[in-house]
Amino acid sequence: MSVTKEHSERLRREDVRQRWLLSVPALITIILFAAGPLLVVLLFSFMERGDYGGVKFGQFSLEGWISVVFTKDIFDDSLILAEANLSIFWRSVKLALLTMIGALLVGFPTAYFIANRPASDRNLWLFLITIPFWTNLLVRTFAIMDLIRNTGHINRTLMSLGVIDEPIQMLFTDGAVLFGLVYVYLPLMVLPIYASLEKLDHRLVEAGYDLYANRFQVLRHVVLPGCKPGIIAGCILVFIPAIGAYVTPRVLGGGKNMMMGNFIEQQFGPARNWPLGSALSITLLIIVMVLLIAYVRQDAKKGDTDAQ
Repeated sequence: MSVTKEHSERLRREDVRQRWLLSVPALITIILFAAGPLLVVLLFSFMERGDYGGVKFGQFSLEGWISVVFTKDIFDDSLILAEANLSIFWRSVKLALLTMIGALLVGFPTAYFIANRPASDRNLWLFLITIPFWTNLLVRTFAIMDLIRNTGHINRTLMSLGVIDEPIQMLFTDGAVLFGLVYVYLPLMVLPIYASLEKLDHRLVEAGYDLYANRFQVLRHVVLPGCKPGIIAGCILVFIPAIGAYVTPRVLGGGKNMMMGNFIEQQFGPARNWPLGSALSITLLIIVMVLLIAYVRQDAKKGDTDAQ
């Protein structure tokens, strides 16, 4: 009996060893091309700023991290709040939250509509939703720009209908950036919600109507709880790329309405302040990690509750 147990244990150890050996190429790739660059950025954030860009290697400094929130007064070098940095940070969070809400308001009815189509038609609707992913992000952003500029289709249509007498300034505003972000990231909201709605037992919806619940009550007490995992996943998938968006704010904001992505690029480019750019990048990464950890913990609690 003991011989059999020892043999089974040896086989198990060999199997584990083989699995680790097979995963070595993947681990090396992740370390070199994912963790490696992040480690370099982290190290740069703790170095002193170079005279003409870059960093001074071997010279430790917290100036980059301090500059994320504070700046030096030009008269006495005292630290004061960096209002410009904080305003950009707040604009990024605000627009990302509004993008998430806007995508949810549009994406949920869209996903619900697709989930309630006949099974033979759903693939067609999903195909139409995913078509934008086939086009480069920059091309899609310029298409939005052509719609909302002063001589664009929206203004020309409103003027031809007599609704307005002169073009409305929509381009290069926070509203333009928000509109573009919602359009770009809408599929990332629709698909997870649709996946949850497709698994929903529609007999529960029918039971709700049989119990004299109105549509709002069925939506609130049956549909929304059933697709909650999809809603949470969609919100995270939209919020994370939106807060670090670069192309859409750059094109539709015109450089006047910067977000974190544009601000980080500016530090590595014209400003030549690599430690600050690195600190901002790590700050953005920390925000994303906190959101992902919160989602994983929420999902784990749900799994434990379902198991009980």
